[in-house]
Amino acid sequence: MSATDGQVLLSADRNHVRTLTLNRPGRKNAINPALWIALRDALGDAGRDRAVRALVITGAGGSFCSGADISVPDDSHPKHKLQRLTDVALALHELAVPTVAKVTGVAVGAGWNLALGCDLVVATPESTFCQIFSKRGLSIDLGGSWLLPKLVGLQQAKRLALLAETIDAAEAHALGLVTWVVPAAEIDGFVDDLADRLAAGPPIALAQTKALLNEGPDRSMRDAVANEARAQVGNFATADAAAAYAAFAERREPSFTGRWAVPNTQRPTQRPERSE
Repeated sequence: MSATDGQVLLSADRNHVRTLTLNRPGRKNAINPALWIALRDALGDAGRDRAVRALVITGAGGSFCSGADISVPDDSHPKHKLQRLTDVALALHELAVPTVAKVTGVAVGAGWNLALGCDLVVATPESTFCQIFSKRGLSIDLGGSWLLPKLVGLQQAKRLALLAETIDAAEAHALGLVTWVVPAAEIDGFVDDLADRLAAGPPIALAQTKALLNEGPDRSMRDAVANEARAQVGNFATADAAAAYAAFAERREPSFTGRWAVPNTQRPTQRPERSE
C-alpha cells in the first residue's frame, strides 16, 4: 500500500483492482484541502492507468467519510474551494472503470455523495447516512443535486436534503441508495470478490455500458439506441466479443483484454509511378 499526499490517501493495487482509502481516521475521514487534491489526482491516475480495471473507495478506521472538513482554516477564494469538489465529482463520474464504495460507519454530506458517485455501494448494517448540508447552513454539493433525484426520485431527494435526516443502511438499501448490505465481518471479502468480478469483465464494453447508463436518462429513446449502436460497433472491434463467443462454445469462462482486434492496413510509403 502506498501513500499519497502525506498519508491522507492510501492507494493499493491487487489483481487490476485499485483501492483508494481515505486516511484521516481521527476526523472520521473528513476531507481537508490536501485530501480533495489527492483524490482528484488519484482518480485521474486511475483513469490513465490501463492496468486498473476496477476501483474501490473506502475509509480508514471504521468510517467511510464524515464530509468536507469545515474546521480546517482555508483562506482560498470560495470559487477555488468549490472547484476542488467539482474536480473530484467529475473525475469520479467520468472514470471509465467500474467503481465501488465500501461504506463502514458514517457517510455524511459530501462523504455520502462521494459514495453515491460510485457505480455500486456496499455497506454494513451499522452504516449511517446523512445529507447534512442544511444543518450546516449549506446547500447540497459534490453532485448530490444530480445523483439523488436520479436514484430515489424528486420527493425523496428533497426529503433527504431538506430535512437532513440520518438514515440507516436498511432504509438506504430500500431506497436504492445502497446496492448491498453485508455483515461487517464479511464486507472485505465481499468487496474483494465483487471488484475481482468487475475487473475480469470486458473493459471496453463495461466502460461503454457505464457511459450509456449514466447518459441514458437525459437522452431521448432515439438518441439512446443510436448511442448503443455506435458503442456496439466499438465492442465488435475488440478481441473480447470473439473471446466471449469462443468461450461460450467451449463451455468455459472467457478471458477479456479489451485489445483492439481490427487489422492495421499498411499504406504504401511511396506512390507507384504512373505508367504512360
